[in-house]
Formats: sequence, C-alpha cells, structure tokens
Amino acid sequence: MANQLPIPVVVNGAGGKMGREVVQAVAEAPDMILVGAVDRNPEYLGQDIGEVIGCGPLEIPVLNDLEGTLGMALQEKQSAVMVDFTHPNSVYENTRAAIAYGIRPVIGTTGMSPEQIQDLAAFAEKSSMGCAIIPNFSIGMVLLQQAAIAASQHFDHVEIIELHHNQKADAPSGTAIQTAQMLAEMGKTFNPPQVKETEKIAGARGSEAGEGIRIHSIRLPGLIAHQEVIFGAAGQVYTLRHDTSDRACYMPGVLLSIRKILQLKTLVYGLEKLL
Repeated sequence: MANQLPIPVVVNGAGGKMGREVVQAVAEAPDMILVGAVDRNPEYLGQDIGEVIGCGPLEIPVLNDLEGTLGMALQEKQSAVMVDFTHPNSVYENTRAAIAYGIRPVIGTTGMSPEQIQDLAAFAEKSSMGCAIIPNFSIGMVLLQQAAIAASQHFDHVEIIELHHNQKADAPSGTAIQTAQMLAEMGKTFNPPQVKETEKIAGARGSEAGEGIRIHSIRLPGLIAHQEVIFGAAGQVYTLRHDTSDRACYMPGVLLSIRKILQLKTLVYGLEKLL
C-alpha cells in the first residue's frame, strides 16, 4: 500500500452530522486524501472544513458547487470517490452526477425509490463505474440482518420497529426497508391473519413492506439510529435489536466501501455485498 497513491475523496454534505465524521475518518486514513468538501449551509462556505468540524486545518474549503468539485477531483492521478450524506431530495441527482464525471459514489443517504436505484444501476453498468448504495454502514446491523434471515426460517410472524432522531427526513428508514426486503426474499408470506383487523387511526399498524411484513417508524430527539426485528410464535418472542450510540460506529464501513468501490464496475446495494 505504501507504493500506491492515496484515494482522493470528496465528501458531499460535509458539514452535516455524518459528513463531519466522514471528513475526520478520511483525513485520518493513511491511504486516503480529502480533496473536496461540499455543503449547502451558507454558514460554512469558504471555511476550511477541518476548522468547521474542529479537527484542525485541512486546507480544503467548503464549497456549494458539487459538479465543480467533482470536476476538480477528476484531475487527480488516482480514481476518486464521492461519499454522499445529504438529503433524499438531492441524492439521486448527486449520484448520477458523480457517475457522469467518472467519480465513484458511495451513498449513505437513504430515501431513493426502487426505480431510481434501478436507473442508477443501469447507468453505472453502462459507464463501467462502481457505485455503492449503503442503507447502513454498521457491521452490527449487517449481523442483525443475517440473524433475522436465519430466524425467518423458523418463525412465521415478524414486525420491524425503527427508531431515529427527529431530523431524519425519510420514513421508514432505508435500513428497515432493506431488512424487510431481505426477509421478503425468503420465499414466504409472514403474519398470516388471525382476525379481521380494523385501524381506528390510519397507520396504527405501521406500513406494509411486502409479504405481510410491517414496519413502524419512531422519530424522537435523543435517538440516533436503532432497529428491532421482533419474531413471534406460540409461547415465545425472539427480539433482535441494534443500537447506535455514536456515529463513529459507521466509519469502518464507510472506509471499507471507499476502498472496495475502486474494484467495482457495477452498482451494489448493501454493505454485506462488500464484506
């Protein structure tokens, strides 16, 4: 690795909670170099992103021009990567722009529709460009999902509860949707009806995610990111839960994705595809 050039990284959403963690992790990684920091918050524009996040000067100013920053990153001798933690309303366009510029996107922003993801997959394949859409960068969450898949072979009833901070824009979370999709792919329908249910208040039973699986979303200050997958059967309840207490837990997965994406020529969805 000592003979290889460091991986140039652009962080989009650099001033946000996750973006700040990514900037610091990239700055500290010996095989990476931060080459761009993009954020729309006017309070940060023109400032050194290192000073903004409190880790000392990094000599990278915060800009609000993503395409201009991608164009500069394209001039690097090594293939560059864009890490995106922005907003569901802009992540699709951000990802397409990165692929169009030849910058490999690692996407942590959730909220894209299945149709948008399919379009990006086709665009990435046509461009022979690696793209990683990762609903959750936590290794612990990957292990929870694997345990849920194993449990689903023995339980016919399951519901998912996801809990996040009240600044999260999309619901259900991308991780909960991905977990439900994994269970739905097991070839069975869950939660066979026992009675005719009536919702006295619309949405009381959560959202239907396919194959009878329901997701319940909670948004409260004080939370970061949490998920429960609850299986039930006669005389027993089996609960799987993952709790996040610090966003630093996602950084090993982010750095792994940055390194792995350089080897890809198509889109992958989910951290488990890179482990």
